[in-house]
Amino acid sequence: MSDTHSVFNQSTPFVDVNLYAVDSALQQATRVLAQPSTEQQARLSDMGQRYGSAQAQQWAIEANANKPSLKAFDRFGHRIDEVSFHPAYHQLMHMALSDGLHASPWAQPGAGAQVHRAAAYYLFSQLENGVQCPVTMTFAVVPVMARHPQLAADWLPRLLANDYDPRLTFVRSKKAVTMGMGMTEKQGGSDVRSNTTLAQAVGMSEWGEQYQVTGHKWFFSAPMCDAFLILAQTDPGSSAGLTCFFLPRVLPDGSLNRIRIQRLKDKIGNHSNASSEVEFDAASAWRVGEVGRGIPTILEMGNHTRLDCTIGSAGLLRAGVSQAIHHARARSAFGRRLSEHDLMQTVLADLSLESEAAMWLALRLARTYDAQASESELALRRILTPAAKYWVCKRTPQAMAEAMEVTGGAGYVEEGPFGRLFRESPLNSIWEGSGNVMCLDVLRALARGPQCQEALQQEWQGARGFHADWDAAYQDLVSTLAHPQHSTDEAAARGLTEQLALLMQASLLIAHAPESVAVAFCQTRLSRKWRGTLGSAPIPGAAAIVERALSQG
Repeated sequence: MSDTHSVFNQSTPFVDVNLYAVDSALQQATRVLAQPSTEQQARLSDMGQRYGSAQAQQWAIEANANKPSLKAFDRFGHRIDEVSFHPAYHQLMHMALSDGLHASPWAQPGAGAQVHRAAAYYLFSQLENGVQCPVTMTFAVVPVMARHPQLAADWLPRLLANDYDPRLTFVRSKKAVTMGMGMTEKQGGSDVRSNTTLAQAVGMSEWGEQYQVTGHKWFFSAPMCDAFLILAQTDPGSSAGLTCFFLPRVLPDGSLNRIRIQRLKDKIGNHSNASSEVEFDAASAWRVGEVGRGIPTILEMGNHTRLDCTIGSAGLLRAGVSQAIHHARARSAFGRRLSEHDLMQTVLADLSLESEAAMWLALRLARTYDAQASESELALRRILTPAAKYWVCKRTPQAMAEAMEVTGGAGYVEEGPFGRLFRESPLNSIWEGSGNVMCLDVLRALARGPQCQEALQQEWQGARGFHADWDAAYQDLVSTLAHPQHSTDEAAARGLTEQLALLMQASLLIAHAPESVAVAFCQTRLSRKWRGTLGSAPIPGAAAIVERALSQG
């Protein structure tokens, strides 16, 4: 039989691309915010090459196509509560942990350490996001664990190790460990003060004050980790006793802790990662932090995970935009490349603005987490963590839908990348505090005193007078904050948070990006006429903005 058609005018897979080398904005942000050494820049380039490789991208596909599975019992009926993963998942975990994405700022602290790690995490976000859940929680738990010397002696060196050891065995037999978190219960969700899981003191041991925990967690992420921080009540019937506990999977005597995995969640996306429902049947746990101070203790971990939600969503958005630009450059319609048509160029440029602004905001937030952060930086951290997490994570699904539309019907099939990317895109907005929770945290940060406002004012000084739309938006926000009800008006919290995040993004672009990028962002995002739909307003210099977004060499 003869061929009935020829294949032409098709795009190619976006693989074997150095994700760092083609991203001039990321290179610039890293230089400005972290001042990396030549060696550090070379490491980022090496990561970009490996994460963009066809092999790594194939691992990401396979890890998501082959979901983890639960094996609750062995063949003889013994409870084992093991989660099995496809080999591709383990390859990706080994890659992430070997590159120090879970520990580098703690193992090698110093100026710019958090930004350098954020840039690497941003690159990995363009590869695979499910793996980032245990990586992030391991990263986030280190400051809490470091303050408890009895636990830290066994656990901290292995948390900091650039290695991956998936075996289920006692910590002293392992080269490296990972950690997870459990807060949410059926009846409460974000309202953790309604938790009913009960912890009863049983005495002292080598890891400190020991308890037995009985209850459940409705969303227990990464149950294959070696240990977890959880919340439980020490005073039945009262939220005053809500306390943080350390819960290992394998106990010092080598036995399995009584953590019963009931089932794995069948999630809309994030398929490579295991999330579970568990019950604790007098499980052994050790107190971390003060009795009754469980929320502040675990929220230190939570703030670092919120940082990573912001970075991860920015990286995921970047992956979608790169796919869209790559496709539009390869595909022709009506006599020209898609990328050469004015309207498509406007859409691509608007996507590029969204992506670059998200990246700058994420890396600027990361800098507030550096070990040497000033009081002003700490105040900026308090308000930017929830604001950036809300805005970047909220915008990602919208931008991902637009990026997918660029690729047409070919993008709406599972053989391509957008099924996985689109299903992943809403996740970070929901996890680690939903949008409403983040906006309420912004109000709480403002209500604590003038420090956050003063830090924002200091950050924005250089942007004043650059563009009329920026100045008008700034005055609007100043007027809002001057109103005595601004920190208690929950109904207006989203609008306030969005204003704040947009001004922060614009100020960063004004300070560091090409003028054309900053002007286009102000015109499209800060104008009172902004509709929020990508591509709905002309963008001067669109072609140059798209070229900056994905360099062709």
